[in-house]
Amino acid sequence: MAALLGGLAGLILGSFIAALTLRWPAGRRVSAGRSQCDSCGATLGVPDLILVLSFAILRGRCRHCGAAIAPRHLWIEIAAGGIGALSFAIHPDLDGVGGAVFGWSLLALAILDVENFWLPDNITLPLALVGVAAGVWLDPPLLDRAIGAAIGFVSLAVFAFTYTSITGRTGLGGGDPKLLAAIGAWLGWPALPVVLLLAASLGLALAGLDRLRGRPVTGQTRLALGALLAAVAWPLWLAGSLLP
Repeated sequence: MAALLGGLAGLILGSFIAALTLRWPAGRRVSAGRSQCDSCGATLGVPDLILVLSFAILRGRCRHCGAAIAPRHLWIEIAAGGIGALSFAIHPDLDGVGGAVFGWSLLALAILDVENFWLPDNITLPLALVGVAAGVWLDPPLLDRAIGAAIGFVSLAVFAFTYTSITGRTGLGGGDPKLLAAIGAWLGWPALPVVLLLAASLGLALAGLDRLRGRPVTGQTRLALGALLAAVAWPLWLAGSLLP
C-alpha cells in the first residue's frame, strides 16, 4: 500500500515536473492556471494530468484535438512514479518521504541540465538545506551531512576555479558545486568520492557511445555534469537503504 501511494504521488508530481522543466526555462509561469494541451490549448482534466493513464487510454494523443503528446512527459511521469514507489516500498515512513523528495528534486534538476545546462539555485539550495536539516531525524547524522555539503561545494568550486585559471575557459557551471553540496547533504561526506567516480565513469561511457555513433567528441564538447551527478546519487541512496 505504501508503494502504491508513493507511486501515485510520483505520477502526479511527475506531471508537474514535466510542466516545470518545460515552462521555467522558457520564462513562462509555472503555475499559470490549469494545464493545457500544447497544440490546441484545451484545458486538461484530472485524468489527463496522469499521463500514464491518458497514454494508455488515448494512445498518447490529446482527447480534444488528437495531437500527439510529447513522449518526454510520459517518461518523466514514469520516472517520478518509480522514485515514489521504490522510496515508500523500502521505507514506508519519514525515510521514504526524504528519499522521494531527494529523488524527485534530482529528476527535475537532471532534466533542466540535460535540456538547458541549467541548475537553478531555487532547487539546489533548498535541497541542500533540507538535506542537512534531515540529519536531525534521519541517517546519516547531521554532522556527516553538514560536512558532505561543505566538501561537495568546495571540491567542485576549487576545481572549476583552477581549471579556469589554467585554461582561460569555463569548465564547470556555477550550479554544479551547489548540486554536489546538496548530494553531500543527503548522502553524507563518505559517499562523495563514489558519486564523483560513478558520474565521471557514466560521462566517459556516454562520450564513448557518441564516438561509436560517429558523433564528434572534442575538448569543447559539453556534458551535463549535474545530470550525471543526479543520475548516480539517487540510486546510491537507494542502494544504501537496501543494505542492512
